[in-house]
Amino acid sequence: MPGTRKLGRTSDHRMAMLRAMVTYLLETGKIETTVTRAKEVKAMTEKIITKAKQDDLHSKRQVYSFVTKEDVAKKVFDEIAPKYMERNGGYTRIIKTGPRRGDAAEMAIIELI
Repeated sequence: MPGTRKLGRTSDHRMAMLRAMVTYLLETGKIETTVTRAKEVKAMTEKIITKAKQDDLHSKRQVYSFVTKEDVAKKVFDEIAPKYMERNGGYTRIIKTGPRRGDAAEMAIIELI
């Protein structure tokens, strides 16, 4: 796992949550979440895009096994990875938006550059 943040969840729940968040980020291009979750999603998303840039059978199997929607995984290989072919990382941006109203958790927007 890219980071060591446990996010207050068991490992299975945490992995399922992060897979869903990465899939949604790749699908829409932008999500709003807490800063700590955004940092974890950023690490995983960058690894997925880097794998997709190789565009061989092994990397396709790895991406398809992590991303929860097949059409999003196809989008990663067809649209997202070619866009970042000249770039050596830094595919996402985290913008802090301030505290959440209910529990004052620090919120952020994570988006694809």
